[in-house]
Amino acid sequence: MSGQGTWKIDGSHHNVEFAVRHLMVSTVRGRFGAVDGTLVLDQDHPANSHVDVTIDVASIDTRNEQRDQHLRSGDFFDSEAHPHITFKSSSVDVAGGDKYKVHGDLAIRGISHPVTLDAEVLGFNTSPWGNHVVGFESKVTISRKQWGLEWNVALEAGGVVISDEVRITLEFEAIKQAG
Repeated sequence: MSGQGTWKIDGSHHNVEFAVRHLMVSTVRGRFGAVDGTLVLDQDHPANSHVDVTIDVASIDTRNEQRDQHLRSGDFFDSEAHPHITFKSSSVDVAGGDKYKVHGDLAIRGISHPVTLDAEVLGFNTSPWGNHVVGFESKVTISRKQWGLEWNVALEAGGVVISDEVRITLEFEAIKQAG
């Protein structure tokens, strides 16, 4: 099956997850439930491929509604003023096999910085409904302070409530579009 063409992220088969250290002793994970985006794939010339992803900040879910409300507030994402997180790729490099380095701009709170995603094509297939699908997984670690996510509290015994380092994982299925 050819990977050439335009693919749309399947809204019901994705996972955009983040993980941060909490109180310097554990990891808190969260996810965003609403993600949209497209990929243009060129298997013959991967450098011509690109991706555009939009994440709805209000769809954040850490399995704790009080924490989710705090994360939507001005202390963190300020979802009323900045309802979306976006990633727009600028270039793609082959890293070997089905692995790629996807360079682009990550925008959070209206602040954009370049990042490089370590991405892997998990495979191509055809669904029982006749849709051609592709699966991807990508990871990146960022410093949340670069995007203005600076809220924190110092701990009496040392350290802080929330680490600066945030690990992000994006997994999704995309459906090939006609044309």
